[in-house]
Amino acid sequence: MAYSDAQKEATARYNKKAYDRIDVIVPKGKRQIIKEFAAEQGKSLNRFICDAIDYQMNREKENE
Repeated sequence: MAYSDAQKEATARYNKKAYDRIDVIVPKGKRQIIKEFAAEQGKSLNRFICDAIDYQMNREKENE
């Protein structure tokens, strides 16, 4: 079953309402390195970045 235009639009509306976007700019070629590292960890690139942010924020809280 194909992913219809109506489904795409509904998903886009939901994502806009439920999530914030953050653009991360890295040097050319680094995205692929990070993506491959994330895959080795069994994670998507997005999940890896979110986990890294959460980890760092938790470390900072522990050091307060």
